Amino acid sequence: MTLPLHTAVAALALVLSDPPLVLTHANVVDGVTATVLRDQTIVIVDGRIASIRPGTAASTAPAGATVIDLGGRWVAPGLIDAHTHISSLANARRALHSGVTTVRSASVPAFQDVAMRDMARAGQVLAPDVLATGVFVTPNLGETLLADARLGALAGGVLTPEQLRVLVRVNLDRGVDWIKTRGTERAGLPDTDPRKQVYDERELRAIVEEAATRRIPVMAHAHGDEGAYAAVAAGVKSIEHGTYLSDSTLRLMRQKGTWLVPTLSTIWDLTQPGGDYDDPVLTLRGQHMAPRIEDVIRRAHAMGIRIAAGADTDYGPESVTRISHEVMRFRGLGLSAVEALATATSGAAELIGVGGSTGRVAVGFEADLIVLEGDPLADAAWLQDVTVVISNGRVALNRLPFGRRPTR
Repeated sequence: MTLPLHTAVAALALVLSDPPLVLTHANVVDGVTATVLRDQTIVIVDGRIASIRPGTAASTAPAGATVIDLGGRWVAPGLIDAHTHISSLANARRALHSGVTTVRSASVPAFQDVAMRDMARAGQVLAPDVLATGVFVTPNLGETLLADARLGALAGGVLTPEQLRVLVRVNLDRGVDWIKTRGTERAGLPDTDPRKQVYDERELRAIVEEAATRRIPVMAHAHGDEGAYAAVAAGVKSIEHGTYLSDSTLRLMRQKGTWLVPTLSTIWDLTQPGGDYDDPVLTLRGQHMAPRIEDVIRRAHAMGIRIAAGADTDYGPESVTRISHEVMRFRGLGLSAVEALATATSGAAELIGVGGSTGRVAVGFEADLIVLEGDPLADAAWLQDVTVVISNGRVALNRLPFGRRPTR
């Protein structure tokens, strides 16, 4: 008898499942509270956390378990990047090795995020878990037209509500988890003004309504206030960037429960040589934008608007932006240690719709974990140096031990 493909893949994954994993001598930060559990043993079975107990319980580990002695290092939830553009396996590996175990795509050229999501779930490729967004809902698709033959009908532009619905439907048919659209122009191109509105409320509402036919949420790129206000009024779940938001737009976000994903570190990247951007026009623009987005973050936090961390990078070989930088900068802008860490763990998981399965170190949750040399609640800079990465119970990176074992 021939099994259906999805059944065969699931059966293969079961056969190839990893042995249990035990982490001993761990100081645990759960990603939700300020409580630290010291000298714990974490037992991981079938990709999930089976137990967290004090002391060294390696002797009671499941048969065949792999044991890693952390020597008093710190375990925190794997980081979540709520705004990324990963479209290659090499870049996915770089993200994973930085401690990112889950990402929400913010659009790719040709549905690479959908394929990566499915392959990562099947254990076929080494990559973070992916919430896929597919093709950007934007006026000019350019070469992205080649992502799906049905997009040829939109070669003249994606401007009317019906054209927008067509593009959303193509994304939905390809199995995306989110829809990404825009309220304003980009900041990362020297010939565009990020404050300029692109779609109005009526057009954005068509996108939100079409996505809602499959219960899919919408994220909206918006630097300028007018475009952001229209997106919030239309019902998007999150505003990406939000550099020039007014108090009136922030109040509407609070009223409607709209999240802010400021991607602050990318704005700072504009101001620095190298990285994802290296252009004198963008350098000057970034110097103007950075203090304004920082002011927005302070005001949003004071109003109680939920904030999630997004690096807005593809993790390419030139990228110098990481989620750790977002957490560090949020601390400097007034978020508490717990709040800042949650923007990249439990809070981000809630935003992207996986809060019931990942984003915290707790029994029953997916074993998406990172090991750090110091306490990230005491100093978020420890997040920059990840020594072990565990994704769905599988060791994706292990740089321990540092010392040489004695020879006999």
